[in-house]
Amino acid sequence: MLALTRKKGEALVINNNIEVTVLEIRGDQIKIGISAPKDVPIYRKEVYLQIQKENEAAISADAMDLLKGFL
Repeated sequence: MLALTRKKGEALVINNNIEVTVLEIRGDQIKIGISAPKDVPIYRKEVYLQIQKENEAAISADAMDLLKGFL
């Protein structure tokens, strides 16, 4: 993991096309802005993990349906 120090208004660039900017610092919360191409999905980590979990469950259900078809 790369750890960087940024101040309000400063940014970093990822892969030449994604920019992350520190918009506001208030206590222990930091507001960030992300500029990226529309085809780049951006999720909060907890949402991303839930999507992954649901995708795995859907794949498992599809596999069970296929197995039932063979029996």
